[in-house]
Amino acid sequence: MIAIIDYDAGNLKSVEKALLSLGEETVITRDPEVIRGADKAILPGVGAFGDAMQNLRNFGLVDVIREFAASGKPFLGICLGLQLLFERSEESPGAEGLGILKGDILRIPPCEGLKIPHMGWNSLKIREGARLFQGIPQDTYVYFVHSYYLKAADENVVAATTEYSTLIHASVESGNVFACQFHPEKSSTAGLQILKNFAAL
Repeated sequence: MIAIIDYDAGNLKSVEKALLSLGEETVITRDPEVIRGADKAILPGVGAFGDAMQNLRNFGLVDVIREFAASGKPFLGICLGLQLLFERSEESPGAEGLGILKGDILRIPPCEGLKIPHMGWNSLKIREGARLFQGIPQDTYVYFVHSYYLKAADENVVAATTEYSTLIHASVESGNVFACQFHPEKSSTAGLQILKNFAAL
């Protein structure tokens, strides 16, 4: 069973639909006991960093997410869910992230000819051996929607990068904790393969 964590940050149904199409049993929930009992958990989301952290606190989900990440069971952050795993974001000065991984969320620098937010398909440079990307060719295109990007403190956790005005850490993996800035559930066949790889961990 894969728990999709609901904290009023949207994008839950598209993740659920993608997993159901792969034959995975899922539950959308904010019940800490249901999350603790799941085999895997996904933190999706779109929206503002500070608001999202406040929602996680309001629903009593901060500790249960940290516990799950420490439990060794596979955990996946998607889009805003990736950003929340880190310590802080320029989007919401003073708001503390979950701090499960070390790094900063920075605003994508302005660049002539490039629109922000970054919305669209970009190719990935994938680190050899990255578990989420088994069977995914180098330079595969995936779908992004974001104005802020991850700069991880430890380059060793970076599983994939992309270029959009700057070098973006597009995916990370650290032990049982995985995250993607892009939306695998909206990234066609490659995205479904990434979710399938996660479900098979």
